[in-house]
Amino acid sequence: MRSFQNPLSDDFYKTRIHKRTEDIRGSYFRDQTAIIHSMAFRRLKKKTQVFFSPENDHVCTRIEHSLHVSTVASVICKALGLDVEMAQAIALGHDIGHAPFGHAGEKKLNELASGCGGFNHEVHSLRVLDHLENEGKGLDLTYAVRDGIVSHCGEEDDRSLEPCSSVKNLDEIQKKSTIPTTYEGCVVRFSDKIAYLGRDIEDAITAGIIKIEDVPKNIRDALGSKNGEIINAFVTDLVTWSERNGLIGLSDQKVALIKELKDFNYKKIYKHQKLLTYIEYVEKIIENLFYYYLHHVTEYQMNFSMYKNAPDKAAQRIGDYIERRQSAYTLESFNATRVVVDYIAGMTDDYALKTFEEITLPKPIEFVR
Repeated sequence: MRSFQNPLSDDFYKTRIHKRTEDIRGSYFRDQTAIIHSMAFRRLKKKTQVFFSPENDHVCTRIEHSLHVSTVASVICKALGLDVEMAQAIALGHDIGHAPFGHAGEKKLNELASGCGGFNHEVHSLRVLDHLENEGKGLDLTYAVRDGIVSHCGEEDDRSLEPCSSVKNLDEIQKKSTIPTTYEGCVVRFSDKIAYLGRDIEDAITAGIIKIEDVPKNIRDALGSKNGEIINAFVTDLVTWSERNGLIGLSDQKVALIKELKDFNYKKIYKHQKLLTYIEYVEKIIENLFYYYLHHVTEYQMNFSMYKNAPDKAAQRIGDYIERRQSAYTLESFNATRVVVDYIAGMTDDYALKTFEEITLPKPIEFVR
């Protein structure tokens, strides 16, 4: 088996924004616990992948997807002799900055955030973990984990990956095409793809959008019909190919199958008329929330007494959110658009729906007996 040696030093990968004495957990297991106990991670259980705010408890949520990616990455790292704890930490935090309503919510937020640099969940995940969590103080994660999270993009059509050998200023990254500086980060990037493709098919079958027979026969013959079979086929291939070539990657056959599977999912699931109808509704929700909050935050800025005296509870709540993160918003030039984008991105599907109804529907008339 080939040896996978990361290009930077182990000491550098373990550096943090603020120096701290490591404890019995070790650097990367400590990062895992910090992520798991964060408020943003807990909210992932109410953020869905493809099917928004479902009533069915068995439809995949972001928290479940993050756990899937963690287990897939762990198996691959064990097989290749890589650091399992580092990969698990990257995987657990990789989607922590995802907006409500999946990629539809992300796309709409990106449009609305054009005036403050746009929005993509990879970069925002790092922003959440570095600046917004822990009452604006951040979680102080290691460089390796922060780098893996901001570089995880599972939508890229990677044939193979090897770590970037130069030190990056992670705070300056604004796009999602950066390559990880560790093999573990490269593994998570592939694991993200492996974890969601088969699961989205299972959820689409549960939703009645497709039948298993609709999946092309050559895909079913090569990968299997169940999510577990699909994951096993890709993981086995990735480990075998990577051991042989000294890079993290897949065989030509499996790369072609991933592309075909992605094309099928886009045409038959993500672009299905049922989902397109929901996406139109989601865009209206995000847009209404954005302009409602932008009006108040632009007017009130950091005058917290004005938020507290606002007639709407929704305005009061965003004021409380800003007040508790003053350290994050006073360390940078106050940008009302960015504050609003941060706040909406942190919402769960259900909370966004509830708040939308709260600010658009009239209050019921109260009758005096």
